[in-house]
Amino acid sequence: MHGVEGYIYPNELELQWSVLIVLYPYLTGLVAGAFILASLERVFKVAAVKPTYRLALLTALAFLLVAPLPLQLHLGRPERSFEMYLTPHRSSAMAMFGFVYLWYLMVVLLLEIWLEYRVEIVGWSKSARGPMRWVYKALTLGSDDIGPEARAVDDKVGWIVTVIGIPSAFLLHGYVGFIFGSVKANAWWSTPLMPIVFLFSAMVSGIAAVLLLYMAAMKVKRRPIDMRCADTIAKYLFYVFLIDFSLEMLDLVHRIYEADESFRTLDFMVQTRLYVSQVVIQILLGTCLPLAILAATQIFRIGEAARRALYATAAVLTLAGIFAMRWNVVIGGQLFSKSYLGYTTYKLEFATREGLLPALALMILPFAILWVLVKLLPPWPEKQAILEPSDATIAGVKG
Repeated sequence: MHGVEGYIYPNELELQWSVLIVLYPYLTGLVAGAFILASLERVFKVAAVKPTYRLALLTALAFLLVAPLPLQLHLGRPERSFEMYLTPHRSSAMAMFGFVYLWYLMVVLLLEIWLEYRVEIVGWSKSARGPMRWVYKALTLGSDDIGPEARAVDDKVGWIVTVIGIPSAFLLHGYVGFIFGSVKANAWWSTPLMPIVFLFSAMVSGIAAVLLLYMAAMKVKRRPIDMRCADTIAKYLFYVFLIDFSLEMLDLVHRIYEADESFRTLDFMVQTRLYVSQVVIQILLGTCLPLAILAATQIFRIGEAARRALYATAAVLTLAGIFAMRWNVVIGGQLFSKSYLGYTTYKLEFATREGLLPALALMILPFAILWVLVKLLPPWPEKQAILEPSDATIAGVKG
């Protein structure tokens, strides 16, 4: 049973959105942030982050494939979601997500990954044995030309796709904040800063996730971590995190200054039901502490081993803090009545359709998909792809 205090309307007795809806913006945020990190190397020519470029693309793809699943489980009738394509409702931000999702998946992300790996895929289609040879052969899409002119076209088209992908990534996650921010009847959500806060928090979580995955992958593969790469990612994480924190504080100061009829209720929520998740986890452990750690690595001269440990700690705390932020927005916005006279609680069940167990499974699934993608398309191949004879001849002549 849900605990209820004061007066709340009958339709507010049960929360409409569960932990799955918390997970949905969290996953899409990781997608957007990972893609933005990848664009630093492709578009903005930040060469230091190149070791994580392919990993960031594969991470974005793995999480993007899982991102709609929380919504599908929440619907109860997942097959009905295809009606948004058959009978598009252009005035519905949620319905338009289907088209944004298809655009980002089919046109932007898959195309950029294919262009980036095309030369290696051609080589693997000739060197691989067994069923994998046919898999790579199919992935070539009939394009076996890997000459200098073809590679130049790949680079140019890949750059264009990445440029298009940056606003697409913003649109993919920004509309989630737009949905919450446009709910005028809910004082917790109704703020014009909500889409911007969601965007920057997405960038923070995605960058932190790729940094953590890169360090873990190097540990597993027993390869040295490129500290120039890790330092550069940590620097960008620190800068973006500062902007995100400033925006959240700006929103808080604005609410305090405005102090409308809902302020007392929201203040009570923060001091009671959301104290642990917002004050302790989101603000103290998930924001202030990782910001202090990242600031220390930027100001003081710290050894490589200590920096690696600090980066990993900051990344883990950041991911926990961003998840807490999503929890506080989605769940917190439903814990008080629109009458401002009553409050309810959220009971997280375990083995139900919208309980903790499926949420954990959906959090693990992207990592399983990423493991398969890394095996299929290694971000750091052990051997160079086999070149066409013409390319080998050209390389030999140049040598």
